[in-house]
This record gives sequence, structure tokens and C-alpha cells, in this order.
Amino acid sequence: MTTTHAAITPELRAWIVAQAQAGFTPEDVLAAMRGSGWPEDVAIEAMESTLSQHLQAQGQAIPGRRLPEPALEGAPGSVVVEGHRVRVLLSMKLPRVVVFGGFLTDAECDELRGLAEPRLARSETVVNETGGSEVNTARTSDGMFFGRGEFPVCERIERRIAALLNWPVSHGEGLQVLRYRPGAEYKPHHDYFDPAHPGSPTILARGGQRVGTLVMYLNDPVRGGGTTFPDVGLEVAPVKGNAVFFSYHAPHPSTKTLHGGAPVLEGEKWVATKWMREREFR
Repeated sequence: MTTTHAAITPELRAWIVAQAQAGFTPEDVLAAMRGSGWPEDVAIEAMESTLSQHLQAQGQAIPGRRLPEPALEGAPGSVVVEGHRVRVLLSMKLPRVVVFGGFLTDAECDELRGLAEPRLARSETVVNETGGSEVNTARTSDGMFFGRGEFPVCERIERRIAALLNWPVSHGEGLQVLRYRPGAEYKPHHDYFDPAHPGSPTILARGGQRVGTLVMYLNDPVRGGGTTFPDVGLEVAPVKGNAVFFSYHAPHPSTKTLHGGAPVLEGEKWVATKWMREREFR
């Protein structure tokens, strides 16, 4: 990692900023660096860290970065995706948050829970220093990942997400299912990967930054368990079949997407999460 950091010179950073200001997309810049012989991990780290630092003071979006976004022109009360009607319950601009009603059917919620339960294990979080993962006291849930399209219900839900958010299925991680027992929580955090951390290049090499999150509620907890956004004082109630979407235009707190899972006070909470990447996830 020391060699990687040493290779990122001030001249390279200045060139990356100049390309961004000229209107080239991150994908264009990355392709040019690869073509010039830069290793992929060095190129990704240089691009992400340079652009983030350059825009940090203004809290601006990274130039050319496209984001997942539902088609809500005209403020519709509902939209139909893949033949399934989804209600629009709340829409915020900053942070970009949309709450959907009836995104999943009861049967889909129950099927996901049934498929996931035998594979649950203590949830882990990303280790920024290495790019790996480990158990963390901030996250007191049990979880598992499905492979993308692993079961027909996963494939159907992934197609619906792609259609709703105008984002390719290929640019998303597999569904993660979590179970929170009474007292379990996930303390406030960001979903993007901080490009300043040494482990980020390893993570980013698989599909670039995370740019959006969809949390789907698979049951109704008796009390507690809401999804909180502390920066804006918002709490989304965990209602079976509903979902909350949020996107982040840059890996920076200015997106106001700090969020957490409030403690479950009574009963259990089950959620399925879909994270969207800026490039094909592999």
C-alpha cells in the first residue's frame, strides 16, 4: 500500500482534476489511466481520492457521475414497474430519499425470510484499512447475502429495483437480508466507501463506488427499528413490504445520507438491502 500511495503524484492529481473540469466522466479518466499503464487499484484510488478532496469544500457531485433515480416527474402518487404498482409515500431532495409503499408483496417478504434464515450469521462490516469485513459492535444483527439472481424471487425483485430506479441489474450487489432481534441496532453510518481509507481500492475495484441504497422491510416489528437519518431528523417506519431508497452524489457527508437502524424495542425486524454501484459489480 505504501508503494501505491507513493505512485499517486501531485502531477497525476492535477491531471485528474483537469480532466474532470474538462467534462470527462470518471469512466473516461479511469480508461485513460489504464491505457497509460496505471494499475487498476492505483488508478481507482487516485481518481476517487483526488475528486473527493477537490470537491469536499463545496460538497459537489463528482462530474459525470450518474445516479439511480426513480421516474417521479409530475409527482405521481404511484408508479407501475414490471407490472407491479408501487406507491410513493415520501420524496426528499437533500438527502435524496424516497419512501415506497408496497414495493414487495407479503409473499415475497415471507419467501426471502424463509430462504435467508438457514444461512444467517452475525453481521459484519467493511474494514476500511484492508477492504475485508469483520464483526463490529456497531452492528448487532444477523445477516447473509444472496448471489445476484440466486433464486427466482431474487431475480424478480432485482428486475423490479432496476426498473424502478433506472439502474442496471449488473450494477448492483446481491441482496443482503438482516434480522434484528430485540435490542439489536445499526448505529449511524454512511454506505459509500471513504476513498481516503487504504482498503477502499480493493473494494472499489469490484464495481466502483456505491451510489444508492434500497432498504426493504420484510416484516412489521412490534416497536422500534426505524431507519433514521440523523442529519435531517427523519425516521422511516419499518412497514412490511415498504422500502426506503436514498442515493449519494459523492462519497462525502455533505450528501446528508448518514443513517442507522434504530434499536428494536419489541419483536424482530427483518430487512433486505440492495446496494447499487457506479459500474458493473463483479
